[in-house]
Amino acid sequence: MAGKVFFSVTMSLDGFIAPEDVPFEDVFSPEGQSDPRVRRWLAKWSELQAWVFPLRFFRENLRLGEGGEEGIDNDIARATFERTGASVMGRRMFDAGELSWPEEAPFHTPVFVVTHTARDPWERPGGTTFHFVDDGIKSALDRAQEAAGDRDVRIAGGAETIQRYLDAGLVDEFSLTLAPVLFGTGIRLFDHVDPDRLALTQSRSEASSRVTHLTCATARR
Repeated sequence: MAGKVFFSVTMSLDGFIAPEDVPFEDVFSPEGQSDPRVRRWLAKWSELQAWVFPLRFFRENLRLGEGGEEGIDNDIARATFERTGASVMGRRMFDAGELSWPEEAPFHTPVFVVTHTARDPWERPGGTTFHFVDDGIKSALDRAQEAAGDRDVRIAGGAETIQRYLDAGLVDEFSLTLAPVLFGTGIRLFDHVDPDRLALTQSRSEASSRVTHLTCATARR
């Protein structure tokens, strides 16, 4: 029996999951660090994701050493990882991650990259292998579900890829970690999703001192 298809992202209170777009080559290059746009992007991204950096699970998964905070945020981060048997992501997210992930990429499962360009699988230490799928989002999901077995498939991002899966009715549930920050501008999660085609039911809400975790089940109208 196949598991669920889900996504989980951190979102600002005004609905953004990333700062305004800048070339990822600039963000992750030494030359780009002096660019005011890049410094602003990194500051806003760090503020949005600040809840996850102190967690024990975050430190363990990125091999940063022992220690770290426990509690509800740590439990949710760990549970999200443990339920995931495979991931799907867009090519833009992969291209940025290829520049920024450590050699042992933090997925430790198969990852299926939706792309227009064929490429041989890329195997990394620690159990992550990236597979490049050039025949559509449904094909990528089918392959991910086969790889995941009875575990769940996570749509890892970015926003455009998540929107495509939502609009196609292929997402069973999602979790938003609402951070108490305001962006004003940036990349919105739901901008290109047709609200007339999607019905949501809140299934869980949990809060820590830093963020609120909201989970919704989805259905087609």
